[in-house]
Amino acid sequence: MAKSNTHKILDSSSNTGTKTRTHLRLSPPVQWKVILHNDDFTTQDFVVWILQSVFRKPEPEAVRIMLEVHRKGKGLAGIYPFDIADTKASQVKAMAEAKEFPLLCTLEPEA
Repeated sequence: MAKSNTHKILDSSSNTGTKTRTHLRLSPPVQWKVILHNDDFTTQDFVVWILQSVFRKPEPEAVRIMLEVHRKGKGLAGIYPFDIADTKASQVKAMAEAKEFPLLCTLEPEA
């Protein structure tokens, strides 16, 4: 989000002439967490495969995240700008549906 600060400069002796200076302050885009949720049907191998193929995680990290999903009920797959996070969540949903798994993938804004 851009914030604008505008400054007007007046010549007090002649009471004429103004200059406007605009300074834009850009803030970084809000990042979104992509969360995978545990269920009783999706296989652990499929979750590892999703993490490797969609989120480009190396195998040891994919296994670690899968175990977090399995043990804690959910796990962080990655943090991205909204468009990328939404695309990845859609890819996960489509790939899970193709294999008839109910794998849930949600987005949460990063605090």
